[in-house]
Amino acid sequence: MKKSRFILFFLTIFLFAAPVFSEEAIDIAAIYALTGAAAEANAYALRGVGYAVDEVNKQGGISGKKINLIVFDNQSTPIGSTLVAKQAAEANVVAIVGPDWSSHSLAVARVAQDIGIPMISSLSTNPEVTKIGDYIFRICFTDDFQGKVIAKFSRHDLNVSTAVIFVDVTSDYSLKLSEIFRQNFEQLGGRVLLELEYKLKQQQFDEEIKKAFKADADLIFIPGHDESGLIAKKIQDAGTSSIFIGGDGWSTPVFFRKGGSELKRGYYSTHWSAHLDTDQSRAFVKKYKINSEDPDDNVALGYDAMMLLVDAIRRSGSTDRKRIRDAIANTRSFKGVTGTISFNENGDPIKSAVFMEIRNGEPHYLKTLKP
Repeated sequence: MKKSRFILFFLTIFLFAAPVFSEEAIDIAAIYALTGAAAEANAYALRGVGYAVDEVNKQGGISGKKINLIVFDNQSTPIGSTLVAKQAAEANVVAIVGPDWSSHSLAVARVAQDIGIPMISSLSTNPEVTKIGDYIFRICFTDDFQGKVIAKFSRHDLNVSTAVIFVDVTSDYSLKLSEIFRQNFEQLGGRVLLELEYKLKQQQFDEEIKKAFKADADLIFIPGHDESGLIAKKIQDAGTSSIFIGGDGWSTPVFFRKGGSELKRGYYSTHWSAHLDTDQSRAFVKKYKINSEDPDDNVALGYDAMMLLVDAIRRSGSTDRKRIRDAIANTRSFKGVTGTISFNENGDPIKSAVFMEIRNGEPHYLKTLKP
């Protein structure tokens, strides 16, 4: 968890430094952040995509054709995401893998749907992403499901009654997940005492922390990304006795480097743990030497997104976008690292949620909750 941003960026570039250029290659776009606020976190999913491409190409590609992965930098913004989605279309790619952050995926999805390019997001949980159209899919669960299971876990497993929510008002992910959590937490008899707003690049949280500390809630829910570690650390330093909980935005080493490693106690939901006892998961952990206690589910999700796409292209017997889309939509019981995947009518997988417990700054597998 102590790798520097430079090392992560270097590894990302290294994976794609020698793409395959051939008239017989199958061009696939990977749209992620290489620069900006999301870059360090996005590097993990992109690494997983790279693992999958390298593995497939070493095995002869798809029907004898190698994958030519074209990586586009969305610069960590929705505007940048729209721009590179159009560039991917101009490059005549057969499909798009990514992005991660929901606000970025919403932008890419609008372009992909309009042009007719199948897209599989590795880690965008906002329900609105796949509602954009029938060419848009995701490999992860949605915030409708995640918010519900976090609320259930909080009330039944943690036995808390009151909560304070920190909401990043610049994030579609944070806004939606906080909304779903609140609805379900209150339906289960809990009370949300405060909802405190902040912005992604904010560094000072003194006023918000004072209000949270004064509220003295049983639980503090922070549905953010990397910045959540810093916020939680500052609240803990203020002396709160509240329990911290987050969503899958906490499941990157970046979260821990930015403050999460100093948390004495906390919980978060995520998509996969190296402790999962399946043939696919064990093989993945062994092959890529995944540390069983590191939050590397983003790597596994990126790997699954590309491998599912490869499977769909093979089943379609074509590089025609419409036929690939149809094959993705008809995916049933695909054995992925993060679970067995079948898509519903919205392009969303039906999957379980993994809960991790942070003890003295280290994440540990706790339990799996099924839909």
